Amino acid sequence: MRAALLYSAAGSLLLSALTAAPDSDGSRATAELRGTAVAAARAKAAGIDFGPCPDAEDLPGSMRCGTVTVPLDYAHPDGRQIELAVARARATHKDPHNSKRKVRRQGALVYNPGGPGASGLYFPLVGLLPEWKRLAAAYDLVGYAPRGVGRSAPLSCKDPKQFFKGPTQSPTHPSESYKKERIAQAKTYARGCAERAGGALRHYHSLNNARDLDVLRAALGEERLTFMGSSYGTYFGALYATLFPAHVRRMVFDSAVDPDPAEIWYRNNLDQSAAFEGRWRDFRGWIARHHDVYGLGRTAREVRRSYERARARLAAEPAGGKVGPGQLQEAFLQAGYYDDQWPHRAHALSAYLKGDPGPLVEQAAQHPEAAAEAENSRAVYVAVECNDAPWPTDWEVWDRDNTRLARVAPFETWDNVWTNLPCAYWEGPRQRPLAVGTGPGELPPTLILAAERDAATPYDGALELHRRLAGSVLVTERDTGTHGLAGGSNACVNGHMEAYLLEGRLPGRGADCAARPEPKPKPRSAAPEKPGAGRPLR
Repeated sequence: MRAALLYSAAGSLLLSALTAAPDSDGSRATAELRGTAVAAARAKAAGIDFGPCPDAEDLPGSMRCGTVTVPLDYAHPDGRQIELAVARARATHKDPHNSKRKVRRQGALVYNPGGPGASGLYFPLVGLLPEWKRLAAAYDLVGYAPRGVGRSAPLSCKDPKQFFKGPTQSPTHPSESYKKERIAQAKTYARGCAERAGGALRHYHSLNNARDLDVLRAALGEERLTFMGSSYGTYFGALYATLFPAHVRRMVFDSAVDPDPAEIWYRNNLDQSAAFEGRWRDFRGWIARHHDVYGLGRTAREVRRSYERARARLAAEPAGGKVGPGQLQEAFLQAGYYDDQWPHRAHALSAYLKGDPGPLVEQAAQHPEAAAEAENSRAVYVAVECNDAPWPTDWEVWDRDNTRLARVAPFETWDNVWTNLPCAYWEGPRQRPLAVGTGPGELPPTLILAAERDAATPYDGALELHRRLAGSVLVTERDTGTHGLAGGSNACVNGHMEAYLLEGRLPGRGADCAARPEPKPKPRSAAPEKPGAGRPLR
């Protein structure tokens, strides 16, 4: 029976029947389906009591916060419950182009920024930005912290005070002794996750994130979900579309993860490392075209030599005692996500090689006050990816695959290994990835946004998701690689998104948007970081 059939006007009368233990054939999947229906019916009845946000002094009064209760284990909906933090800004009804026109409310637009491990609690604030005002007029903007994140039953795998240990090294071709050191760290981290979370750890995974999303939909009073997922948010959004197609109103998948079960997650990370090499090449080429500003080289190869010179110098003497090769790598990885960071990253490298380490320290140094949030994000990232699917448990497999890859893609390969290596030593059961997919007519038309040279979620993932979701339309931003397109600087992309979310109108097949302009070289010491950037987040 499809989940949709379990809902009715008399849904509350079904609770006693649906709270039974897993049915006689022992099917956990059936029990989880029933448990989701139970939790959603309860959430619909309870709603969400929105009030002032815990950190309201930093937030506009239009944003209100609350919680929704979900089962830790959907197979046992009467067992342990956890609370997810939710934030909402009501639809303004104000047409930004016509102050006399009142805009009709279309419901709630729920957003997830990715990760795993990122919080969407601050999403409602985008309604203050010009690019989002049309959507903010028609929709309640809703963000939330997924299970494990922030105030939502937070996970931790080690003492946050021990999380930042900079300055660190970041060898592109690590020695055997360095590999052994990192293996030991990965084992310790995996063990820490198991010890700190106990038996609850196994319940932090993407299928439960999708089920939580359905409970949130019900708590918001929405019969059908309008959802936008970015990066990792596209993956469990696609799981949601597969599990609950009748509950979907509209869905935007922004920078799509490849949902092929064979790719989740080990091969996805190999593909990501390969793609970051291309983005690193793009960035170096841009710096070379502005040699007159930065003086780092007239070709991409010369720029790489400048970067390697900085790495060697930082290995010998960390900048400000805080920034070593590891911190340099992390800062420049950010530029692989967002090309609007290219100017100030290039300026920091240029200034450092000319004797001024200040901009680099300001951009790349780790901040102890952010350690708890960073450790929490990493713990959720690791838990979800390790729980979601089988991983190689033999170090020789990792070593072979990544040694081979690092010969042609050295920029990110080994750092990506160290991020994910706890999954080789994970203590607990693994999920079997669900085969994402819907047939013709099963799911309302959906919109996929993708940049052709995105490295965090390579373009092949968007093509694969498009193939698997019947009726979906793919909009491609050509010749660029910024990760996360919605509400950005490309008016063409935003136009397609608004037409879909506001009018239900999709472009024809194979819709393209021209590349956004390259960033202009602006020497500066620092710039705001984009929320959710960094290696632990897709």
